This record gives sequence, C-alpha cells and structure tokens, in this order.
Amino acid sequence: MDVGSLVNSTPSGSSTKQEEWGRVLICGGTDWTRLGRKDRPGAPKPDSEDLLEPHILRSLANVPVRSVHTSCNGCHFVVIDTGNSAWLFGRNGNCCLGVESLDSISENAPMRLRPTDLGAKKGTKFVDAACGRNHTLLVGSDGQVWSAGANSLGQCGHYPCPEISSFKLIQGLQHDGVPERAVKVSAGISFSLVLTESGKVFAFGSAEKGQLGNGSTGERITTGNKTAFDIVYEPRYIKELNFPASSEGKARDSEGKGDGKKIKMIASGQQHSAALDEDGVVYVWGYNGYCRLGLGNQVDVLRPKPVPQFTPPTSGAISIAAGPTNTVVIDKQGMYWMAGKWKNSGDGSSGSPYSTFRVMQDIMGCKILHAACGGVTHWATTPDDDGSTMTVAWGQNAANGELGLGVDEPKSSTKPTRHNPLEGIEVYQIAAGQNTTVFLAKIPFPPYTPGTPIIEPSQTDKEKMEKYSELPRHPYELDGTPELCLVCRKDNGEDDSPLECDKCDKPYHPGCLKPPLSSIPHAEWFCPECSKEPGKALAGYDAPVPPKARSSAAPSAPQQKKRKGDDMDVDKMENGADEDEDEDREDDEDMDEDDGGKKRKAPSGSRRSGGAKKKRQ
Repeated sequence: MDVGSLVNSTPSGSSTKQEEWGRVLICGGTDWTRLGRKDRPGAPKPDSEDLLEPHILRSLANVPVRSVHTSCNGCHFVVIDTGNSAWLFGRNGNCCLGVESLDSISENAPMRLRPTDLGAKKGTKFVDAACGRNHTLLVGSDGQVWSAGANSLGQCGHYPCPEISSFKLIQGLQHDGVPERAVKVSAGISFSLVLTESGKVFAFGSAEKGQLGNGSTGERITTGNKTAFDIVYEPRYIKELNFPASSEGKARDSEGKGDGKKIKMIASGQQHSAALDEDGVVYVWGYNGYCRLGLGNQVDVLRPKPVPQFTPPTSGAISIAAGPTNTVVIDKQGMYWMAGKWKNSGDGSSGSPYSTFRVMQDIMGCKILHAACGGVTHWATTPDDDGSTMTVAWGQNAANGELGLGVDEPKSSTKPTRHNPLEGIEVYQIAAGQNTTVFLAKIPFPPYTPGTPIIEPSQTDKEKMEKYSELPRHPYELDGTPELCLVCRKDNGEDDSPLECDKCDKPYHPGCLKPPLSSIPHAEWFCPECSKEPGKALAGYDAPVPPKARSSAAPSAPQQKKRKGDDMDVDKMENGADEDEDEDREDDEDMDEDDGGKKRKAPSGSRRSGGAKKKRQ
C-alpha cells in the first residue's frame, strides 16, 4: 500500500530524546558471514534463511532495551539495555565485535559486554554505540570511548595496525588540555566521529575524502608511484564546527566574532558526515559523489559547510541521518528531505541523483518522527491517523528481505510504503544495516512479575499486545522443547493446558508455578529459568565470553611511538592500500578502499528460522 495519500497532523518530535525501553525485532539476512557476498562455485547452502518479515528476537525477548545500533555499511549490531550492558552480534570482520577466532556471533547467543569488562568503574553504563563496516565504538556514561575492529587507517582511534582485536580505550579526547566527555559517536568505513557533552566534534581515521573535516586530505605520491593520504589516529577537534567560549561564556571565532554553536547530533555514511547544531543548522563534509552532501555539486568538502536549505532564516532541522550515498534531514515541520543517490534507476539514481535536498513527495503529508538508512533501505516513522505509530519503508535491491514487507510480498519497494507487518506496533528506533534491519518496539505494559496481581488492561492495550504477540519469533522453533509441564510432567487436558514461556517455549501449568497463577496474564510471561538470567543464549547455542580489558596506556608495539610533528600522517603511511576481501554490495560504487581482515573458520550450529509464531496451547 502506497502512503502518498496519507496525511496526519500529530506534532512531530525527535525519538532520540526518548528514554523508553522496548523489545528487539529483526528482519533480513542472518547468515552473517555471507551477507552481501557472492557465492563461489560449490559453496554450501546458507546456514540460515532470510527473515522476510519482522520477528521477535528470542535471545533478547526478556531484555529491556534502550537503543539499537548498526551501520548502513555493516553487518553487525550493538543493542544497549536499560541496565549496564551491551549485547553484540553479527559479522565479526576484523574482530569488530571485540573477540578473536570467531567469524561471527549468532543473534541467538549475543555476547554480553559490561563496561566493567572494559576496565570502567562499577556503575558505568553504555550510553551510545556506532558501527563502521568493520569497526565498533562504545560510549560509557563516564564519557569514555572504547573501540575494536579494523584499524589500518586509524579509524579505531589507535596507532594504525590491521585490527584491534578486543575493545580498547581511546585516549586523547581533549581540547586545549581540557578533557572532554563523549556522549555520541558515528562511524564510516575508514573514519569515526565523537560528539562531546560540550557540543564539540572530534574525528580520526582516513582523511582521503575530507571525512575528518580538517581542510586537508594530505594526498601525495609515494614510493612505487602510489597515492597516499593523511591518517589521524588520535581524536582531532573539528574547529570549524565550534569555537571556544569567551570570558562572557559566548563562543567566538578566531577573530573574536560570532556566537558559535553547539553540535547536538552527528551522522556518517560511507565517506561523508553531517552534523546538526542546537539552532537547527545542518553541516556536511566529506566525499560528495552523487551529490550526497546536497550542495548542488559533486566537489568533495574538506571542512564542514552549512547547507543553505537548513540555515537561517529557514526553519532549520531537528534530525539527520546518513546512508551509503545519501543524506537525510528532517526539518522542524517534520518533513523528510533527501539528497544524493538513493535508488538504482530513475530520478534519485546514479545517473540523476538529488543534487540538493528535496522533499520526498510520497510522504510530504506525514510528520516524521524518526529516519534511518540502510545499505539500500530507507525508513521513517510517523504518527498514524489513530494516534499509533506507522512505519514507512522503501528501497530497491533489498535481496535479503531487509525491508521485511512480508513473506508473500515483494522484497523491494521503489516508493515509500506503509509497513503492514508492523501495523499496530509502536516502533521508535530503527537500526538499518547493510542486509539486516533491527527495530526497537514499545510494548503497552511490562511483563508479568511473579507474585503480583494480574491486572486487567484497557481494551486498547490488549489490542496492542495482541498485535505484538502475533509477530513470529526467531528462531521459529527450538529443538528439544518438552510438551508436558516441566513441574508435574502431566497432561491435564484442554481445561488446564500449560502456559508457554515467551522466550524458550517451555510449558508450565499455572497452578504448578511458585507462586501459582490464578489466570493467564495478558502481559508477556517468562518462565523462572529465563527470568533468572535475561538475555541468556538459546538452547543449543553458546554466547562468547568477552576478553579481559586491554590497556591503552602504552603502545602495543615498539614502532607505535609518535614522531615529532608527524601525528597527522603516521610516517606518510599509505591510505587505501588494503585489499578488500569483502564482496559486499555492488552499489558501494564510491568506495576506493576497505579494510582487509583475517579469514576465520565459520562457527557451526546455526539453525533455520522463519514462519508464523507457535501458538500457546
């Protein structure tokens, strides 16, 4: 169903400010080691089937989640819960998940990582994360940042080396000798950004396309007639986005003029970035192929430049997002604007990209709450006419079902389309990866707590819970699930059928529980075993154990000592010399390099999934 005729008038807002928790849903590819890669002759069949509609992720079904994170370039995910943990799963290219000797981590047994595992003080929580193609950043509530994965171009914030095999603390996040506290991060393929509490932005990694925003690429010819570019491996302040404060507390430029602005949001694509300041001004920089920066040309931008369409006297923006070759802005009226290449044919394709930001006509009547971009997918949430949240999706060449439009529906959609499988589901965050999509959905009321009265919910909440409960679960079935009550081992007939756990499917008679249940709860119900250890790996799977914290106080190799005045280019190291071992999506046309990685043996024990939810008896 097309949403071009849909109009709603509910005020728009920014989902990034919400502190609600939700449940994790997933669709698309889960055969992590093969996603986006061409099958070689004689290759074995996929270990797992694509999920063609959103599924409740069983492994995290009883974990209250605050945020979900991935990259339009990547095939791995970070899920941050309301406690102090991050849950990691997906492809482990260049050890981007912080463990060695594993090709991937199953979504059915995600690795639980606590800040204390990384050497943080007790009480520290994870507050944000970012994923590049093969590297990951984690932010703690103490303002520290840890990184793991590909680091050949310094994108992990450490002296260049093939990879950082376990999460390591990034040093040097400071300005004029004053330490800065990180609050948000973003990442491209070969670079990373850090946003601090004071509104400053720091960058590190490759300067090849101007991704670092420092005004230079350092391009030069080296031995063997090879082209090299500067590498910055310590956080470097992007002064063009912010100016130091005067004695009166107002930020001034180098000439003592102007008020300056604090940045409140950052987003990164493959080789470009965008930033949003507190007044709604949007800044862009980096690679400008396909006009992805929306400035009317294809000239790379080496320093952050304001976008005229979102600069006073215009109303400005409230949110930004970046895809591989496009940028998205949500203005203060809740309208969705796009620039760059966002599809394969027609207007908006490589032959006719959006050279400046244009309103998406099919959804111009909707007030957009949240936007996300995946490898080829585009997402938006908007209030529906009945006050619920409507999810809208579109994208071409979604070969793995990452749009999740349904088993009997097309995998792709050229125009924005109402997402029918998610109708009635309150989605408020979307992490759109290269071939997989993860959603964060609210449930109308928390799971049942043993020993408390069973409360009769409103009819509206009942209907919302029924919608959520009707979603299929992944995996569809679990091997070895018993049919009889685990306590009495009896079949008492239909009048006393067992209640199945919403995570593991194990059956219990309500009267056999301690304390017993007088009736079936309307909320989620989890068995004693699952309630005792939320997030525990599903039966038949083993979750990896995080390695011990790595110290970054000293270089890991003698040659990692800095030269005097040479922290910019790391002894003129070549940028872009790594051979790409990933046969990722062919639409990554603008990529000149990628991060190489060690080939590892793929784990066994994956299972097939899909289909409808198994009903309670």
